Amino acid sequence: MASATKAAPPQVSVAKITSKGQVTIPVEVRKSLGVRPGDKLRFEPQEGGFRVVREIEQNVFEKWRGIGSFPDMGKGREAIVAYFREMRGNDDLD
Repeated sequence: MASATKAAPPQVSVAKITSKGQVTIPVEVRKSLGVRPGDKLRFEPQEGGFRVVREIEQNVFEKWRGIGSFPDMGKGREAIVAYFREMRGNDDLD
């Protein structure tokens, strides 16, 4: 059984800031943080500097997890559709 491990953070990495305030994060640091293009980083102030961490956004669908498992609701697609129809007031969109 193979297990995924994060790359060990490098001892020292140096990056240059461009005139636009941009910086290229070294590949070893990106791997260590587990970030990809489009991900966000959070800069947390600490004594003597900043801590950089990957910003984990909440999944917009998380609030719906388990919706089909309410005690008074049946299982499956039909039960979920019926539940939402009741919430909406039994509209005639079919």
